[in-house]
Amino acid sequence: MRTAGFAAIALLLALSSTAFAASDDVFVEDAWSRASIGTNRPGVAYMTIRNAGETPVTLIGLTSSIAMRAEVHRTATNEQGVSSMEPAGDLTIAPGTILTLAPGGLHAMLMNLQAPINKGDRFKLTLKFAEGGEVTVEVVARGIAARGPRD
Repeated sequence: MRTAGFAAIALLLALSSTAFAASDDVFVEDAWSRASIGTNRPGVAYMTIRNAGETPVTLIGLTSSIAMRAEVHRTATNEQGVSSMEPAGDLTIAPGTILTLAPGGLHAMLMNLQAPINKGDRFKLTLKFAEGGEVTVEVVARGIAARGPRD
């Protein structure tokens, strides 16, 4: 009975370390934002998320002290050329692949801003994964019309 208890604890610890190790294989690059129009409109952030691991990871959420709510949205354009945005939900990143958040596609919506985002500002954004890990990245604010991380 005692051996079974130790085996169960060892298995639980092994599973826990595996789950949290997933974020060690996730690299976020070129995180940037546009300056916001005050705090009445949402802010936005873009980045490249690379899974360098051997197992899939699933992005399930975002948090930042700059916004009351943050989530990944998808921009879609219909046949009439009308664009709309909707929550993208959980996003699985396969091993060895990249998920790009960029203007006109997937992007981080920063809703209910706590302060305006001004060009040159820097703020933290935390990505949360289903496997239990988190990655916090510093986001650099570019101009209001920026199209990329170096504008």
